[in-house]
Amino acid sequence: MKKIYFILSFAFMMAFAGCKKYIDVNYDPNRPIDVKESLMLPPIQILISQNINASGDGNLSVVLQQYLQVMALNQVAPNFGTYQMYNIDMNGDWNNVYARTLKNLSLLNVKAAANGNYNYTAISKILTAYTLGYATDVWGDIPYSQAFKGIDVANPTYDTQQQIYTEIQRLLDDGIADIGRNAGLAAGSDDLMYAGDMAKWRKLAYTLKARYYMHLSKAPGNTASAQAQLALTALTNGMQSNDDDAKIAFSGAAGAENPWQQNFLPGTTFVLANTFVDDFTTRNDPRLSKMVKPAKQTGLYTGRQIGLEEIGNLEAYSIPADFYAGANANNYLVNYTEALFIKAEATLVVSGFAAAQPFYQDGIKQHMTKVGVSTTDMDTYIASRGTLSSTNALRLIMEEKSVANFLNAENYTDWRRTGFPVLTKVKNALSEIPRRVLYPNTEITANPQPQQKAKITDRLWWDVN
Repeated sequence: MKKIYFILSFAFMMAFAGCKKYIDVNYDPNRPIDVKESLMLPPIQILISQNINASGDGNLSVVLQQYLQVMALNQVAPNFGTYQMYNIDMNGDWNNVYARTLKNLSLLNVKAAANGNYNYTAISKILTAYTLGYATDVWGDIPYSQAFKGIDVANPTYDTQQQIYTEIQRLLDDGIADIGRNAGLAAGSDDLMYAGDMAKWRKLAYTLKARYYMHLSKAPGNTASAQAQLALTALTNGMQSNDDDAKIAFSGAAGAENPWQQNFLPGTTFVLANTFVDDFTTRNDPRLSKMVKPAKQTGLYTGRQIGLEEIGNLEAYSIPADFYAGANANNYLVNYTEALFIKAEATLVVSGFAAAQPFYQDGIKQHMTKVGVSTTDMDTYIASRGTLSSTNALRLIMEEKSVANFLNAENYTDWRRTGFPVLTKVKNALSEIPRRVLYPNTEITANPQPQQKAKITDRLWWDVN
């Protein structure tokens, strides 16, 4: 960890913005002495979209999709899909989280605070909370409180996951408060998520608060009812429509493709897993053709079984349809439908299955509307899947939430804390289904900590039976 937090300079930021207007005989445009917040924000958001949410040059997000049996490698076992992992495999992802994202969010926050630009401090805090949530939900205890204090703390100790969760909520509260100041420069087109619409940033912050409250429904010292009530309170100010989705748009031009499209290019050997594809048929779900492409070779919807001992023809398997993985598709980070399913789950805890019913059904409806399902098909499906009971409510809510949150790492957290969708370990599995990932070798070497001995089958603090 000695160098990991400081290896990114502002020159990295400038690579995204170009440097022509800065050319001067006495000024090196590649070594800027000052960078505006409006130049810092876009590349940070792209980093989150490509290297965290979709693992553009790492592998963590696609590893989690393999654990969830959504994606499959067209390779001979063993591989990530059969739970083979080495510490070195996580080096790039740790670097993406710390050196490339959290460090630059910290720089943005410091810069914006010094300039009194509180819309930018709000955005930096909300995105920091999002990134910390992603990191702690796969590694558990992680460095944060000492991580960005300069060279005096070259080997920061790890904060417990409980401390990180407290910090996430503090960051979100502070971000909401900063929005309320309405002071300083406003973001605009440099904000690739909301174009400077701070009302939508506020809704995102409250939705994330609800998400992280529900994560702790079984955590030591918490109760499901208390966490559910906190989530419901937060959601009164959360996302209100699909227009509030936190997403990054891509043009599809060369170098500006959706990162999930890049993950499923032929050379990557990634396809959809049969568990995910077959479930659409089992449910008679009209979203099949909206979310999955038929295999080129057969015209059939066919996923690959994870753990096979032979390589198949890539064109014999399905990949995601263009809505999620087209070159010009949006990359969805946080969805309004997630807010609806959180509300359904929290209402189930507080008030029972009958009260949860309308939020559950609306979650299905809003997702189907977003992907383009007809009203007739939507009504037929909801009628067949829409009735909650004391025995099926949590299962149905989480199954539908996982479809609406397609390719989102949040599904991995939901599976661990609820057990739904039901998964069984794959063919040729090397262990039980992983509950976490390993700490990276670079971190173990540079900053040894006792937590780094954790195995992939060890549970996190909040992951209680």
